[in-house]
Amino acid sequence: MEKREMLYEGKAKRVYATDRSDQLLVSYKDDATAFNGLKKGQIAGKGAINNRMTNFLMKKLEQQGIPTHLVEEVSDTDTLVKRVTIVPLEVIVRNIAAGSLSKRLGLPEGTPMGHTVLEYCYKDDALGDPMVNEYHIAAMGWASEEEMRLIADYALRINDFLRSYLKDLGVDLIDFKLEFGRLMDGTIVLADEISPDTCRFWDSKTGEKLDKDRFRRDLGGVEDAYREMMKRLMGA
Repeated sequence: MEKREMLYEGKAKRVYATDRSDQLLVSYKDDATAFNGLKKGQIAGKGAINNRMTNFLMKKLEQQGIPTHLVEEVSDTDTLVKRVTIVPLEVIVRNIAAGSLSKRLGLPEGTPMGHTVLEYCYKDDALGDPMVNEYHIAAMGWASEEEMRLIADYALRINDFLRSYLKDLGVDLIDFKLEFGRLMDGTIVLADEISPDTCRFWDSKTGEKLDKDRFRRDLGGVEDAYREMMKRLMGA
């Protein structure tokens, strides 16, 4: 595999072309942002942790029948993935009230939900990633009804597996964000990442936050929290 020109640079990753037309190289950064880029900083070692955790969990999910964009881990911070066209939606899965949901509905953080909640946001930084529903999605042609049924099914299956798996490690999965993409033949697959950047992880006994909220809210111990999640998942 030959790394070629950079195609895209986001808040947390760079994406490069390769000599394979159907594959890209994703390189994770230590850069950290919050509040749609208004707050910026660095979390030492974050790129390697997020890369390795994402790949570890995607392999687990593939064993559960969830197709992903993963091809192979190239280094601590770089991964070869299948080229996809990203569906322009953030799929947010919520089990316990926290963050923006707490603010919107006036629920104290930590309030259990009656059942899992799925939310969708349109991926557009300039607009602040506004929340949308299935009617907006259909009207704008971002995804077909069949694709949305599949995405919702995958999201709920991912949630069921991750909640159970993490609970055994002493971690509660509060909520998390997923992104999906289309392969060249139109197949929907899980893309992006699953990490402390995109998930809320709380220690099951103490409620200690083990995710990017420590950066967002200036709680300190950010690097330690990321390392702790890595240790619990992968023993390293």
